[in-house]
Amino acid sequence: MGAVAAEDFAAFVHREKDGSESFDVAVRGARCAACMAKIEGGVKAIGGVNDARLNLSTGKLHVVWNRDAVKPGVVIDRVRALGYEAAPFDSAGVLDAQSQEGRHLLRCLAVAGFGMVFVVGLTDSIWYSNGDISAAHRTLFFWLAGLVAIPLTLFASEPFFASAGRALAKRQTNMDVPISAAIVLALALSVWETVSGAAQTYFDATIMLAFVLLVGRYLDYLLRDRAQGAARHLVTLQSALARRFRPDGTLETVAGRELVPGDRVLLASGERVPTDGTLEDKETEVDVSLVTGESQPVGVSAGQVLRAGTINLGRPIVVSVTAKMDDSLVADLARLLEAGRQTRSVYVRLADRAAKAYVPFVAIASLAVFAGWALVGAGFPVAMTNAIAVLIITCPCALGLAVPAVQIVATGRLFAKGVFVKSGDALERLAEIDTAVFDKTGTLTLGAPALATRVLPATLESAARLARASRHPLSRALAEAAGPGPVAAGVREVPGSGLEAEVDGIRCRLGNAEWCGVAGGHGELWFRKEGVPPLRLEFRDHIRPETRDTIAAFAPRNVAVEMLTGDHAQPAAAIAKEAGITRWRADVGPAEKAARLEDLRKHGHHTLMVGDGINDAGALALAHVSIAPGTAADVSQRASDLVLRGDSIAPIVEAIDIARKARRLVLENFAFAAVYNLAAVPVAALGLVNPLVAAGAMAGSSLIVTLNALRLARS
Repeated sequence: MGAVAAEDFAAFVHREKDGSESFDVAVRGARCAACMAKIEGGVKAIGGVNDARLNLSTGKLHVVWNRDAVKPGVVIDRVRALGYEAAPFDSAGVLDAQSQEGRHLLRCLAVAGFGMVFVVGLTDSIWYSNGDISAAHRTLFFWLAGLVAIPLTLFASEPFFASAGRALAKRQTNMDVPISAAIVLALALSVWETVSGAAQTYFDATIMLAFVLLVGRYLDYLLRDRAQGAARHLVTLQSALARRFRPDGTLETVAGRELVPGDRVLLASGERVPTDGTLEDKETEVDVSLVTGESQPVGVSAGQVLRAGTINLGRPIVVSVTAKMDDSLVADLARLLEAGRQTRSVYVRLADRAAKAYVPFVAIASLAVFAGWALVGAGFPVAMTNAIAVLIITCPCALGLAVPAVQIVATGRLFAKGVFVKSGDALERLAEIDTAVFDKTGTLTLGAPALATRVLPATLESAARLARASRHPLSRALAEAAGPGPVAAGVREVPGSGLEAEVDGIRCRLGNAEWCGVAGGHGELWFRKEGVPPLRLEFRDHIRPETRDTIAAFAPRNVAVEMLTGDHAQPAAAIAKEAGITRWRADVGPAEKAARLEDLRKHGHHTLMVGDGINDAGALALAHVSIAPGTAADVSQRASDLVLRGDSIAPIVEAIDIARKARRLVLENFAFAAVYNLAAVPVAALGLVNPLVAAGAMAGSSLIVTLNALRLARS
């Protein structure tokens, strides 16, 4: 494709806060660490580019340059020149491309499965005939098998052919190169043998080989597909529409992305703040769980900052916009998620590293065997048969199954224990952890406020008669503490202040300090009964029953534990002491949590992050591995590698044990694959096995690897 005019992509360029510019490119065809290094290196070589990072999971290349230093079309052209498809990143388009890839793999798998059953049925009738079938009938069956196997195998093997073709076009190799060569040569030799009237062909072995490899490829696609979506889902926490004041004071409904600093928007009770802004009204109460992770409402007054995603709990308010949606806190959290996935993508799986040395060896060995037999005068069919046998018997199936076979068994066992594994290499990373970082509210604690003040039963019931009329979280906690009962008649609610009604003929109020007549008072909730001094009601979150035992179990496993929370120091200290945690930090926001995870990484620690709040999403993505409870916010579950199906954190310890055992089994599988191939190559090279036996040996090696993985299913 020719050069693309830079102005075509100007709308996709994002202005960063430091004055630099960034551009996201959707890259297709990059599958391994070598592809990532090549693309990043090629783009960084463009003059003016400060950084280029490719996320293999999403196919998103993030490029940063100084203002006006680079035209986005130049970046597109460079990626295309490197041999990859490139276009401005569009979430809907990327999702559609990934969906098409999955459907194509599934079609290939179905075709291979159908063809395998049909072809094996034809050839089995020959192998089990005990020589009673005539040569003419045998050749007829071979032709029928070939007419089915050749087109179906070629169609089903398209993913391998395409991958091998891209690698060879760039003068590189990958595991799909010998696979493709074996498939094509086996089909060609089978046709040769059929024409020559030979007693055997390899149509069945070839299509069986394609089917087994496609199963592994489709499982890999499913694992990659599950890793998508957290960053894109996060932006749904911002309101798509907003009611903006026109200059004449009238209201208009606009898209949230149209808001610019200086706009004034009206927010009703229960609505989310569309983007960062400041409160113009006197006061209100808001849900700031996005910022602090705390579920308790917070009072804000005129001039204070309201972050994107914050929910207005009080009366209608006016907010003055201070940032575009792309520059808001929610957008920053989405970028933290994306940064975490890019950091994670640098991990190269053991199979990929082994394949770099393995693939050239197999190709050279096969060519050497063919040449050797040809030189000794064995003839073309014998030389080709033995060369194909080398390609098939050393096919990297056992090598490719070494990791996924263990993963499948491990994830199945963890699922039975209440742990859902989302990321393909999460268990490998979980086995490496030496530090565990926990959020407090909703993770170590139950995440719901409970009355902590001792109150006389009569007073508690009077306050509860007002509380039962409100959906405020603290009112609900108060009503729960009092138990079921009546609601006071004629309860009047003043948004942002509290409740008022007569209880047994006495005027009562429940709400903030000012509402209850406490000058300069503070606290979470106050109750005032006419003629009686106001009563301060305090609430606290209780620790989970299993928390202390779970935290204690980390020490024998050589894992240090610390707690990061957005809550204040006093309640944080109490929970940390009760949980048995000596290292903790309070008043920590989303950016500070992410910075702490990054600091631990820089000091060589492999960190497990456990959190449930929206504000934990960035830290979850930046951690070496992350876990979210089943009660966590949806975006946190999407950002994490593992999700607990229930609200108990006890399964985390067993997950670590299973992950460490899985790592040992993976290494054992790799060792077996290496020994198998070292023994198989000379056997095939000496002509001691034909391609059909080689396919059986290859399948046997895969079976042994799978059986070894099944050891993980035992407690």
